[in-house]
Amino acid sequence: MDAPLWTETHAPTLAELPQEGVREYLTRASEEPINLVLYGPKGAGKTAAVRALAREAHDSENDLVEINVADFFGMTKKELSEDPRFSSFITPKRRRETSKAGLINHVLKESASYPPVSGDYKTILLDNAEAIREDFQQALRRVMERNHEAAQFVITTRQPSALIAPIVSRCFPVPVRAPTTAETVEVLEGIVVEEGVEYDREGLEYVASYADGDLRTAVLGAQTVAENGEGITMETAYEALGDVGVDDRIEDMLVNAENGAFIDARKLLDELLIDEGYDGGEVLEDLLATSRSRYNGEDLVALYRRAGEIDMDLTEGTSDRIQLGQLLADLGAD
Repeated sequence: MDAPLWTETHAPTLAELPQEGVREYLTRASEEPINLVLYGPKGAGKTAAVRALAREAHDSENDLVEINVADFFGMTKKELSEDPRFSSFITPKRRRETSKAGLINHVLKESASYPPVSGDYKTILLDNAEAIREDFQQALRRVMERNHEAAQFVITTRQPSALIAPIVSRCFPVPVRAPTTAETVEVLEGIVVEEGVEYDREGLEYVASYADGDLRTAVLGAQTVAENGEGITMETAYEALGDVGVDDRIEDMLVNAENGAFIDARKLLDELLIDEGYDGGEVLEDLLATSRSRYNGEDLVALYRRAGEIDMDLTEGTSDRIQLGQLLADLGAD
């Protein structure tokens, strides 16, 4: 999609969040800041809800510090040092003399300790927190203890059991379930009306069913259908989404990985996982399907064996991006 993503241009306010319980909890947290853990399935709207909380609570958007854990803990020292969010915290000397673990701990502490731009506190979002190793969780616990007056910590995760007890005990739990088809249709209807897109109820229901409880996928799916210029009906939605696949990009991703162009391969992976909201298991399944026409014999057996290990890790809630990125790196190494 070349146009601005509807997930960004139609980001919900607190009042527009579709789940009543989430609205109530986050409204209270905007009035009296407390640490939160939002937990629920992928695509349920956890991150969008936290961003809505921050817009309600703060006058400056700079008082929301957003860290995607899957990316953050997978960064190299060089990537951390060059990231504009963190570069001011990291001197050349510290980068040279500090381990990666020490550098991550330093960034966490500095992100929490610098003063808010306006108001009395800032909000720190740790997104996809199931990817945090236990030693880093211990460091996070200490940061939360030391900065509880100046920072509100909000953690989102698909797997709350992966969090250590001292962190859980410092946060109020907020369950976020997958939206119902009716809730998804209501969100889509508000967006398409604002966009001036013609639609009918059956078309929106098809898009909602296609997304299967993933609100981000539903919104991007509706945008895909609308960009055809014929409105959103059952017929146009089926034509645009019924045969949607990722085969060509999977093929390009594999070719880049095999040729050692890991950055290009990971860029395609990020487009699928982040921009278009595909689940890691879906990408892995399509990758294996495409691989059957590219490999045979021992190479294919080895790939399936490695994919089985990754599928287990994905089931346990570890980072889709890190696990699939490692598979691409392995292909390049081979």
